[in-house]
Amino acid sequence: KALIPRVPWYVAGGFVLFWVTIFLGVVVPLFNRLPEPKTLEDAGKGVFISERAQENLRVFDQIGVKTLGSANNEIQTLNFLLNELGKIQANANPDYVTMEIDHQIANGTYDRNSLYYVFQNIQNVIVRVAPKDRATGACVLINTHFDSKPTSHSASDAGHMVVVLLEVIRIITTQDLGLENTLIFLFNGAEENTLQGSHAFLQHEWYLCVAVVINLDSAGSGGKELLFQSGPKKVWLLNVYKKSIKHPFATTVGEEIFQTGIVPSDTDMKIFLLGERIGYDFGMCKNGYVYHTKFDRYDIIPRASLQNTGDNILSLVIAVANAPELTETTAEESAVFFDVLGVFFITYSASFGTTLNYAVAAVTIVLVYVSLLRIAAVSKVTSEQVLNWFVLILVVQLVAFVLGLGLPIVVGYMFDKYGLTLSYFSTPAISLGLYVCPSLVGLALPSYIYLKLQKNENVTYAHQLQMALHAHAVILSVLCAGINYYGLRSTYIFTWTLIFYAIPLALNLLTTLQDRGWSWTGVLKIIQIAPFMYNSYLFYTLVVILTPMMGRFGQNTNPDLIISALVALGTILSMGFLILLVHMSRRSGIVLVALLAVSAATIYIASSTQIGFPYRPKTNVQRVNYLVTRRIFYEYDGTVIRDESGYVMSMQDRRGSAPFVEAGVNLKGMVSVGSDCSAYPGCGVPISDWRYWNSRLNLTWVPRTTQLVTIDQKPIEILKKTVLEGGTTVRFDLKLYLTNHATVMVQPYPGATLTNWTLPSEYLATGSPYIVFYSYGVNPTDPTLSLEITKSNGDFDVPVLILAVARQHMEMQRDQESQEFYDSFPNFAAPVEWPADHHQYIL
Repeated sequence: KALIPRVPWYVAGGFVLFWVTIFLGVVVPLFNRLPEPKTLEDAGKGVFISERAQENLRVFDQIGVKTLGSANNEIQTLNFLLNELGKIQANANPDYVTMEIDHQIANGTYDRNSLYYVFQNIQNVIVRVAPKDRATGACVLINTHFDSKPTSHSASDAGHMVVVLLEVIRIITTQDLGLENTLIFLFNGAEENTLQGSHAFLQHEWYLCVAVVINLDSAGSGGKELLFQSGPKKVWLLNVYKKSIKHPFATTVGEEIFQTGIVPSDTDMKIFLLGERIGYDFGMCKNGYVYHTKFDRYDIIPRASLQNTGDNILSLVIAVANAPELTETTAEESAVFFDVLGVFFITYSASFGTTLNYAVAAVTIVLVYVSLLRIAAVSKVTSEQVLNWFVLILVVQLVAFVLGLGLPIVVGYMFDKYGLTLSYFSTPAISLGLYVCPSLVGLALPSYIYLKLQKNENVTYAHQLQMALHAHAVILSVLCAGINYYGLRSTYIFTWTLIFYAIPLALNLLTTLQDRGWSWTGVLKIIQIAPFMYNSYLFYTLVVILTPMMGRFGQNTNPDLIISALVALGTILSMGFLILLVHMSRRSGIVLVALLAVSAATIYIASSTQIGFPYRPKTNVQRVNYLVTRRIFYEYDGTVIRDESGYVMSMQDRRGSAPFVEAGVNLKGMVSVGSDCSAYPGCGVPISDWRYWNSRLNLTWVPRTTQLVTIDQKPIEILKKTVLEGGTTVRFDLKLYLTNHATVMVQPYPGATLTNWTLPSEYLATGSPYIVFYSYGVNPTDPTLSLEITKSNGDFDVPVLILAVARQHMEMQRDQESQEFYDSFPNFAAPVEWPADHHQYIL
């Protein structure tokens, strides 16, 4: 061992800093890289002009909040679209294409997640662009939406996509791009209201020809659009993406994460998939902090971001429309896909991926075995001896893997335990000290202790260190095979990490560099640049996307466990082999101590200084949703037994109300409504949408001092009560007086059953309470509702059901007390609120 010199400790420290420099100096800039924006000077060249799109976005943003049913959405935004499309149509070249514009007004009903939806007179704008004299029966649908959530101007979600499509249509209709099949562009006016705009389009005659859907949405602002869903089971779609896209940004990992349901969002693609269509699902994903807040504005979206999306979508739309597979029957198979640093794109079939994963895992283990035999031969010991030593090292590295994954998770758990969760929310660099450094220490410490304590004089220190790397490779190989067997396409991450270990291992064996001291490390270091850059790029992307989402994950989930586990896994795959090379140093312990010191300092900063406070004004806000509510409960005889006003609070992240209380927001008298959920439908409060329903056990009530005044009109009128023939069923005929967003909740008394109503009977199978969301866009009519209640004893002179009606008044101005309550929130808060009334009847 003494014959092979070891490097000074500062060289090992510099080695670690080298990889930090690669990450900060190469990987992060590649993630943020955007194309040069095109200007009006480039018009007429058949390229996307982001300058024109940006001007349209400015006008779109100035319209303001665009909730369903509001004048901004139903009149101003609609007119903006029709005016812009009219200009485009006037300039369209009839020698290339024909262009039609349709204004759809639709009604419909559907059920989703055991809740029922009724929509009336919602509006879509639809454009059909067909090639002159060349159109076939198949067409491509490109969808986005123009409505918004309350308080949001929706510049990114999805104004960004709206203006991109306007510019794409402009180019396609004025340039000879060789279009071979029909394109349909859907600007839907009710995506934010539980995907009703896309559902309405299913009724349109133009939907029948749709073969492929390109859905464009947003969960962030600026940056690149991520392809996070494709198919299902259509490899050709990804081959078209690969050939046509200019700035690739996609990953199977994102698709599988999204399809688990842990992402607190949904897209119109869900409706089209239920309609048995295939396609692509794109979303803006950077800076998700402003998503669905009042800070989603035009001025934070760089023109280059519009250029990136425009370049890609223009190329993809034409490529898909001209793909021969559009009109052919193709085999069904899933695919593995990913971009490499935004530079190029790789895709292959899932079946090939499965074979590749197993093959790489097996080849890696075989190469490790051959290397161990070579070590035995060179060291003049038996192979059995080397294998016995390797088993011990394998156990050491298994401990290292567990520590590398577990230590960051422990940090995440402890921070949450002491109320310090989300400390990285505004300062992502904190994650390096909180999670990356503990993971590196965990990966390196067991082998450091082993190499210090072992007394093996028969095998060189260089070979013993190489055996530690081999052990790590074997662990990854076993994991690769196991995850592959489970069926996850994301196994490719392990596979390609192993490929770039197997390649230098094979080269070192063939060239006998393995036998020459530290010579084998040179090839390894050079080739490890590739997996380090890709894995750190991928996991950085995931952290950038998911960190803002932790601010709307609700109170029941510890987000630090998710982020810490993600960062730890990224560290293991990026640095798992490389960190062991610090043991080439005589005093690698100094490097480990330095990593521990960085981690300790970061923990102190995150827990004891303002840097660790999660929220910042405008840029990294704490979300809080609440309804300014008046709720009135009526007795069976119609007398009012309860009439009170307050705020129905829905805290959106793990810290809940604590930061608001500390900031001086008056939440005196706040109580949980969870105890009322078994007694009243909807827990006795307005349930504005499915998110409120899913989080109803966490809702709280804060009383007001003055009564809220909404509208005088009561929400229901009993037109008739009729006992039907047979005497065991009674029918209530009701007229409803609702707003553009309202909820009706029905809960029969024990012994009574809702057996029929005017809505589709299939929904009755979901069981009580029955939740129905009503909404409308323009020109509403007051709906009627008939309920048939059956009781075996036929006694209908007693209460048989509870009927609750909640009406939302999104366009109503705040009264004085509401304004004072709103103003009391700190500047790091982003309240999303509006008035509502809730009437509960006993019939």
